[in-house]
Amino acid sequence: MEKTYQYRFYPTTEQEQILRRTIGCVRLVFNKALAARTEAWYEKQERVNYAQTSTMLTQWKKLEDLQFLNEVSCVPLQQGLRHLQTAFTNFFAGRAKYPNFKKKRSGGSAEFTKSAFRWKDGQVYLAKCSEPLPIKWSRQLPKGCEPSTITVKLEPSGRWFVSLRINDPTDQTMQPVGNAVGLDVGVSSLITLSTGEKIANPKTFNKHYQKLRRAQKSLSRKQKASQNRDKARLKVARIQAKISDSRKDHAHKLTTRLIRENQTIVVEDLAVKNMVKNPKLSRAISDAAWGELVRQLEYKAKWYGRTLAKIDRWFPSSKRCGHCGHVIEKLPLNIREWNCPNCGTNHDRDINAAKNILAVGHTVAVCGANIRPNNHSVKGQLQKTRKASAVSVSRTGRKQKPKS
Repeated sequence: MEKTYQYRFYPTTEQEQILRRTIGCVRLVFNKALAARTEAWYEKQERVNYAQTSTMLTQWKKLEDLQFLNEVSCVPLQQGLRHLQTAFTNFFAGRAKYPNFKKKRSGGSAEFTKSAFRWKDGQVYLAKCSEPLPIKWSRQLPKGCEPSTITVKLEPSGRWFVSLRINDPTDQTMQPVGNAVGLDVGVSSLITLSTGEKIANPKTFNKHYQKLRRAQKSLSRKQKASQNRDKARLKVARIQAKISDSRKDHAHKLTTRLIRENQTIVVEDLAVKNMVKNPKLSRAISDAAWGELVRQLEYKAKWYGRTLAKIDRWFPSSKRCGHCGHVIEKLPLNIREWNCPNCGTNHDRDINAAKNILAVGHTVAVCGANIRPNNHSVKGQLQKTRKASAVSVSRTGRKQKPKS
């Protein structure tokens, strides 16, 4: 199984100069290739592929004003062109928007394949660097594993990270357990388990909101292209990195606990990208990071031999009585408890939804049955979704005009 181990490292002055130059060249080649492909489509209605951009790169290296491209390793430059080809493939398949130009203030990355680095005595030697990367080994790689691809990343906050992709042959399957749990995600409570336990939302963004707000206001007052603006931008980036790190740390601890304690985990297949379009809830939903939680559960379930089941997003988990199966017409978000009009059972909104999710998850996993209740309609929601998706496809079809 392919895995990626990420570590932080602190490059020497010489290594930092070489890596910054490499990342800058990768960004330049990516942007020039993107501009060339866009211009070819607008002017001649022609599509330029990876092989043609690779030929362009050879010609660019011969120009006098681009001689610095020969001073860095050629492998990250070619990998940047391959990443651009992948971005166009995803765009034409409807999975992503049109590729954007890379910006210097966003940091950047450079990917090195086996021909551009050496793995010796547990140390990484990159091309053009005489000394190994001073990596902080927070955890060791599995025995007998060597990296096949190395990616060096510079964050906007100025931190350096290196990602090592390996093929891990070890079997990490955990001992089977008899527990199964359904998860209902929310804002006030990040996750509600079918066992009745509610895990509080840490609301990481709110803890740093005032500090981030002041830093962003200070940044907006700085003169563009000035050193003070760079210092203010770095301060904002560090606060945002702290928020992101806290959110990921909480998600990793929570998902690892769920994987260890349960054999089967059932979640809803939510359309988070559509939900964040609500201006009143967008910030709270983004801070909760539901998509990241499900992503971590997916790959950890594969690693450790657990089962992750997803149910349809249109299943009325909150509006359905877990005792008699009656589905009520409306259940606004401000109502956290309700009584079933059919059997009179009192329900906690989140716990009832988690129990329904678990019950339906067993049905889907075993026989793939239809989870929508009999005689229950969505009253035009599917039709609206199809129209919205058609609009989104037309928007993603707009191509970015080349830089003048």
